[in-house]
Amino acid sequence: MPTDMQTRPRPEKQLATTAEARAFSKQWFGEIRERVIERGEPYVLASAETPHEIFDVLGLPVVTTEWWGGVLSSRRVAGDYLDLLAQEGFHEGLGVYNSLGAASLLVDHPEPPWGGLPRPAMMVAPHREQGNNRAYELVAERLGVPYFCVEVPSSTRFSPCWFRDGATRWEEVYETHRINLMTRQYREMIALAEEVSGRRFSEAALRDLLERVNDQEACFAEVREMVAEAPRLPVRLSEQMSNTMTAQWHRGSDWAVAHARAFRDEVAGRVARGDCATADERRRLMWVGVGLWQNTDFYAAFEQSHGAVFVWSMYMAIAADGYIRRGLQDPVRAIASRYLNIGEQMHVAPWAGEWVVQEARRHRVDGAVMLVSSNQRHQVAGNEYQKLSLEAAGIPVCELRVDPSDNRAWDDVAMQRTVAEFIENRLGG
Repeated sequence: MPTDMQTRPRPEKQLATTAEARAFSKQWFGEIRERVIERGEPYVLASAETPHEIFDVLGLPVVTTEWWGGVLSSRRVAGDYLDLLAQEGFHEGLGVYNSLGAASLLVDHPEPPWGGLPRPAMMVAPHREQGNNRAYELVAERLGVPYFCVEVPSSTRFSPCWFRDGATRWEEVYETHRINLMTRQYREMIALAEEVSGRRFSEAALRDLLERVNDQEACFAEVREMVAEAPRLPVRLSEQMSNTMTAQWHRGSDWAVAHARAFRDEVAGRVARGDCATADERRRLMWVGVGLWQNTDFYAAFEQSHGAVFVWSMYMAIAADGYIRRGLQDPVRAIASRYLNIGEQMHVAPWAGEWVVQEARRHRVDGAVMLVSSNQRHQVAGNEYQKLSLEAAGIPVCELRVDPSDNRAWDDVAMQRTVAEFIENRLGG
């Protein structure tokens, strides 16, 4: 029986920048493949929670594993790759969102998206979860490339309101001794990247790049305010996510800064004209958890039936609150402070609880839909605390228990039914 996802028309893209972002990604990836395969140039395969700017300064292109995993999910081939990985001995409980992009290099798909991912010259990721770390190690061993694993020291004190002063008082918020350890590791990583690239690292160039990143993130902060304050949602969540994250994977580049400004200006124009995702907006929802990249159309599925729109996800919010750093006298130290708690800020108590409640109130949401995946083990407990925080603030939560990247487990009819019943029974229709 065809699912509703298969029969429902896909929502029209409302922003020109959305098409531009997708076209840029495909063109950029094609250029990377040409440079790596035909010219033999090196590139870095890195986790989202790593300082891409360091590699940019050294002229090393970066492919983000979560981005590539999202490409596989959006093309509906993630399940194919997971089946192939199962044949290689990977278990069904693999943390797909964080591991698929790297692990996909271990198997051959007959029709890989955009020609597939070439062999990297270097791999980098933080050590946040044993399973994901082991997946990176196996890929690096099989491909014969160096893998730099960053050990992230735990907090000795908590700053639940980090989003208010983390950009300026980061030395205090993230603790000097922790920043010291991360900075030492980043210096070691820089030395390895210098060997891989054959170039010398420049702190002055990193400082300039981080200033451009600040400008880019400030644009996303402006868009967030527009979305929060507009009478009706001016830009659908799927387009918020795609425009934000495409620029984030290339943050600080001329293209990314220009795109962030164009995105901001296009949304501002829609707000000024009174354009909106749907004229029949009656309920506002937030999406808590990693993105549903395998089916971003889901975020528009309740506009006609319930007048419900998704207005928020963590992606634009963390760009605005988590990436900006002021005071760049030591840019390596400043960027080290960024990654000490960025995962916790999005997912784990007490960092995430205050933030998600503040964002819910800012965006006037009526309820939250939370994605819970048992395979994302480092997020499961955090999901529960975020739920408790939201419901204590009077914001009902609907849980969807599914892997965000594994299209084999997705049942669109059942998931739509769950959210529809939540809207009808807990939000009043």
